[in-house]
Amino acid sequence: MPQNVVRREARHLYADAPSTAAAKGAVDALLRLQRAEETEVDRVRAAVGLSNNEFRAIRYLLQAQREGRDTGPKDLGTMLAISNASVTNVVDRLEQNGDLERLRHPDDRRAQLLRPTPAAAAKVEAGYRTFHETMVRVMDGLSPADATIVARVLNDVTDGIESGHAP
Repeated sequence: MPQNVVRREARHLYADAPSTAAAKGAVDALLRLQRAEETEVDRVRAAVGLSNNEFRAIRYLLQAQREGRDTGPKDLGTMLAISNASVTNVVDRLEQNGDLERLRHPDDRRAQLLRPTPAAAAKVEAGYRTFHETMVRVMDGLSPADATIVARVLNDVTDGIESGHAP
């Protein structure tokens, strides 16, 4: 029974219902997509034994690494919006699990740099692979006109959410 409540809650709107059946179908589809992504990432995160903060930490560190940025514990605390003590706990657990390595900063002996291990990268990749591969496959199957409409609509929704009001 609790799973049924969770599944139905994902379709509940905290706003007035859309005015047309077509708009309701589109909103339902977006909410279903959002829930599917959350469920898949949570499933993989739990399967690889990482807490939410540990999983997010590895994601942030991987992104920083891709961008060629050095990242230390203070940066990680800012990205995760957690205290220094919590950062220490997250970093310690990730290091003990072989998901992260601490390196000495080349210019500051007192500072540490944090690097995700290849094993950690594989865990995060597994968390998003199915979701991203499915998106690419489905979008590649659309006509250019339909893909343009999907992109416009999703960008309008995202812009409205990010700006704090409807487009």
